[in-house]
Amino acid sequence: MKFENDAERIAMIVSINSIIGNLLLSLGKLIAGFIAQSAAMVSDGIHSASDVFGTLIVMAGVKFSNKASDEEHPYGHERIECIAAILLAIILTIIALLIGYSGYEKIVGDPAELEVPGQLALWAAIISIVAKEAMFWYTRNAAQKINSGALMAEAWHHRSDAFSSIAVLVGIGCAMFLGERWRVLDPIAAATVSVFIALVAYRLAMPSIRELLEVALPDDVTAEMGGVIGRVDGVCAYHHLRTRKNGNVYIMD
Repeated sequence: MKFENDAERIAMIVSINSIIGNLLLSLGKLIAGFIAQSAAMVSDGIHSASDVFGTLIVMAGVKFSNKASDEEHPYGHERIECIAAILLAIILTIIALLIGYSGYEKIVGDPAELEVPGQLALWAAIISIVAKEAMFWYTRNAAQKINSGALMAEAWHHRSDAFSSIAVLVGIGCAMFLGERWRVLDPIAAATVSVFIALVAYRLAMPSIRELLEVALPDDVTAEMGGVIGRVDGVCAYHHLRTRKNGNVYIMD
């Protein structure tokens, strides 16, 4: 595979590793959820499966955003990363609504139809928490190294999975050990997963939307730019400084 630069190479390697990890986790959690009859674990497995599609979107965004500038795109193609992050947020929102509705149906349904989750689901939740937290730090470090917004979004997606798996662990554990009246906590945990997914979708979408709207850079960055301008020989003062973010670079006029 040919890469435009080191940043693209790092992003693609991390993304491929994420796909492999999420495929294994998703398969394991779905099998555990169905065998142990846990709605929460099945929902968590679907969540992990969505990560695979999200990572593919990130890979496409990174690949195209690193293309060199041309006559039609003098500022480069970095904004494609924003589009990738927003698409990922839309996918997550749809998944959150589907999981939330499924959990709601079980919560308001007949309690006698709720099954006691098996221990396999409990162990699957523990493994998921450890694995997703490790993937978060791995992806976060790579994102900081290459200053990639899309890759950082993917890192926080991993962190959201770890948090949702904690909620799943609590729900499954309570449904298993606290008696029949507490079995409803398993679908409640499934619905809680949908809330975490929706929050992450919001967190992913907003920075990209702000970038597409060309919101000015933070005051501390603008002040730093002003200091650089002031140190140029022959410059007495400056005015009408306009700043914006374009992918992983800052632009000022």
